[in-house]
Amino acid sequence: MRKNGPTGVETLPRPLIDVPGAPPSCRGVLVERARYEWRPADGGDPATLAEQFLAAHGLDLTDLARPATHQPTGVCGAALYVSAAAGAHMIGAAPGAPTPAPALPELAVVVYGHHPSPSPAAPPAPARAARSGPGWWLGDWRESWTPRQHADAVTAVRAAIARGDVYQVNVVGHAAARYLGDPRPALSRLGALPGARYGGTLHGDGWAIGCASPETLVEVTDGRVITRPIKGTRPATAAGRRELLASAKERAEHVMIVDLERNDLARVARTGSVRVDELFAVRRWCDLWQAESTVSAAVADGLGLADLLRATCPGGSVTGAPKLAALARIAALEPVGRGASMGALGWVGPGRLDLGLTIRTVAADADRLHVWAGGGITWDSDPDAEVAEAAAKAAPVRALLATG
Repeated sequence: MRKNGPTGVETLPRPLIDVPGAPPSCRGVLVERARYEWRPADGGDPATLAEQFLAAHGLDLTDLARPATHQPTGVCGAALYVSAAAGAHMIGAAPGAPTPAPALPELAVVVYGHHPSPSPAAPPAPARAARSGPGWWLGDWRESWTPRQHADAVTAVRAAIARGDVYQVNVVGHAAARYLGDPRPALSRLGALPGARYGGTLHGDGWAIGCASPETLVEVTDGRVITRPIKGTRPATAAGRRELLASAKERAEHVMIVDLERNDLARVARTGSVRVDELFAVRRWCDLWQAESTVSAAVADGLGLADLLRATCPGGSVTGAPKLAALARIAALEPVGRGASMGALGWVGPGRLDLGLTIRTVAADADRLHVWAGGGITWDSDPDAEVAEAAAKAAPVRALLATG
């Protein structure tokens, strides 16, 4: 167990808190009060440990159905980051390959309180955060596998589907690039990408995460638990939109994940309350059309944060179906771990929980930036097309990071 108490924090300059989902009205007055980071060597169940740590610091999330009100004084809420590996650990799934960014924890909980005066640093508008500081340099990206190896992994998934082992598996690649300078301004720019519903950052000692995710992993508000899976991609052109809407393969892949998410929510919902509010709505993220659905349910009485995390992590749209079998294939095929990607990042607080799925997400360690991208594989998948789709998803993120 690693806990960092912000010793002397009141005497230090207070950075702007830019955690995805943090209350906009509070961001200028938030200050870190306590921090907990978990890695597998620490032992224990990260879901339970997160819930216990939050309760010990004034955020009792043991019954998410119980009404609660945000208070303008005292504890405001907490940032919550859960890696894909931590999510797999929570449900006893195959752990996967080692992370390429071991400086990052697999789980981080950062509790924030309200400072009596606003931060002296006014929040910059995302559109104006267009430049890293002087001296920013980003090297060439080095892939964790070749396009041929990626395509071969797609072929292997199709073979597993033919055997009846799985119905769908999400396959993800990784790349890293060395950098010089301060990576935080570059990571902050990601939140300005169009459609970045969960744009923001989280920092720790020797690591940082920047997110431009459009996808809701799980949200709890007004007594309902909501997830918005995204599955299905085409270029953001008129022809691309028509192709996505007409694609039987993309729709079948999407509906399969919606069914998985319905099953996940049913485990933590009031009996009979799960519903699909919206199915296969086409929305834009940067230069891509993507299909999104909304699944919701009434929160069961007594549902706590730990059980909710076990039910929803890792997210179905980045694992596959059945989830445990898909995670076993992922562990066997992907050459490096998913690190900060394909997990969860967002905000938890009194009466409110909002976690984004960490797609379109970048991690920084002491000397490298890390990106991940992939897609869902079904029997109808074309290996070369899947490689091209992953590259298209990563391209806007890489381009923005290179701007200096």
